[in-house]
Amino acid sequence: MTETAAVPASPPISDADPFAPEHLAHPEPLHQHLREAGPVVRLSRYDVHALARYQEVHAALVDWQTFQSGAGVGLANFRHEKPWRPPSLLLEADPPHHDAPRRVLRDILAPLALRRLRESWQTAAEELVDTVLADQGPEFDAFDALAKAFPLRVFPDAVGIPPDGRENLLPYGNMAFNAFGPRNDLVEADAHWVGNLSVWVNAQCAREALSEDGFGARIWAAADRGDLTHGQAPLVVRSLLTAGVDTTVHGLAAALYAFATHPEEWQRLRARPELVRVAFDEAVRWQSPVQTFFRTATRDVDIAGTRIPEGGKILMFLGAANHDPERWSDPDRFDLTRDPSGHVGFGMGIHQCVGQHVARLEAESLLTALAHRVDHLELVGPPRRHLNNTLRSWAALPVRVRPAG
Repeated sequence: MTETAAVPASPPISDADPFAPEHLAHPEPLHQHLREAGPVVRLSRYDVHALARYQEVHAALVDWQTFQSGAGVGLANFRHEKPWRPPSLLLEADPPHHDAPRRVLRDILAPLALRRLRESWQTAAEELVDTVLADQGPEFDAFDALAKAFPLRVFPDAVGIPPDGRENLLPYGNMAFNAFGPRNDLVEADAHWVGNLSVWVNAQCAREALSEDGFGARIWAAADRGDLTHGQAPLVVRSLLTAGVDTTVHGLAAALYAFATHPEEWQRLRARPELVRVAFDEAVRWQSPVQTFFRTATRDVDIAGTRIPEGGKILMFLGAANHDPERWSDPDRFDLTRDPSGHVGFGMGIHQCVGQHVARLEAESLLTALAHRVDHLELVGPPRRHLNNTLRSWAALPVRVRPAG
């Protein structure tokens, strides 16, 4: 018999559980193992194909026609399973359903549109740093006092939600990101939150709950113009409250951790404050607050010689791709001389994080205020991680600082 077509190769198989506590706490050894094993690795425990190299992860992220988000960006396949909440119109939808919500939010969160927030956010950051240094310095938990406190102060104001209940935002986001993984102990630990947190978040998305001048009100105004339906508007507001807090909190914590462990880079930033946005992107590359996302194949497709069947799930390791030595020189080093553009920490393609400019402005405000007031920071104890199925999260970041001057 004559072969008329190449037979897809069988990929290497791993029984590793990327959602096991040891891998969530310390993902680097597993990432290296998966990258070295091959461009595609079958994870037998979940019957999914893993991509851990930059080339394959980037290609899958930008090819939304072949690897859809609409069947869920977690392990659950919405073709066969009912989602625990109405799917996100940004994260869990594809064109054409994705187009209008993305366009509306992209315009509201565009860099030019955010300029009006720059001065007030810078002032808020300076006030926060001054208060922390006066009341807690020179030793404090930088995660709780800075990385968590600043976004929870300025971002809900920008969205337009009232002050009461904002302590629910991080638990809700933690629950939502845990739900992208398997139904493990982390998901079970959130079970008691689901009803009350969902009710609270949904209530914040209603027009009457929002201030008249925030992102939320502008989303509802877009619905009044016909750019969205009125049924879509609260789901778009919910996208801000789900993905706009936790990722920024842990991104800021990553930046603070990076500088506490790389004092020479802190001095570089203080000498050249224009590097502040490069610093945040490098921290996102280096720590990758969003570690993984799934996609679903819309047809039989070959990746590097491995056949992914129609309906099959792929698991993209964003954190592993951001440390791929084939893409990055000395990838395990936090380095402000590096150009981190091209990292996949915010995703890539049409589903790239629409709020990334908001996160960068928050980081610019806080890090600039800190750089003007602190000439040295270092760890004063071991940092603690908070385990999440999707996020590279923090629980504590104890630091010692030396005020400038």
